Amino acid sequence: MKTISDHMLDIVQNSIRAHATWIEVIFSENKNCDIYQIKIIDNGCGMSKELLNQAANPFFTSRSTRKVGLGLSLLKQNAEASQGSVKIVSEPGKGTVVQAIFQHSHLDRPPLGDIWNVIYLLLVGNPTIRFSFRYQTEKGTFELDSTELLKLMDGIPIVQQEVKNALIEYLKNNLKEIEAGI
Repeated sequence: MKTISDHMLDIVQNSIRAHATWIEVIFSENKNCDIYQIKIIDNGCGMSKELLNQAANPFFTSRSTRKVGLGLSLLKQNAEASQGSVKIVSEPGKGTVVQAIFQHSHLDRPPLGDIWNVIYLLLVGNPTIRFSFRYQTEKGTFELDSTELLKLMDGIPIVQQEVKNALIEYLKNNLKEIEAGI
């Protein structure tokens, strides 16, 4: 995975497969402390201690459709390559928290990538899941909640091209305003 947005999408897809009805994604970017963090929290089925111990092993997956699970192991590899770390906390029936920390200025820290399209795809592809997104920098915070967004849309489908374009522009402009690492 080449970008942090790719990692986010992969972890969120794990949450969706774990039957989460609520997923929160929090980016924290602090150039003064040289930290770039992503945290994904869900209310899915969670993992047992045994499964949690294997979660970042590239040769392990809980899925039956393939024999490897590279998502968490690649996230861990990218975080560690940029002097960071990955922490996973999970409990059966209570959900999972995946936190990745990167050294912000490190040459090997992946770029953010196309976050606005990833967010849009998650909203369109998962209308029954409450998706919360927050991006924090020293300049401010941008938040988007799918429940509030759909209320504002008042039945207008977000798949319409004009709505898609407006939503992506809204995301881009707000992230640029807080000087997110885009």
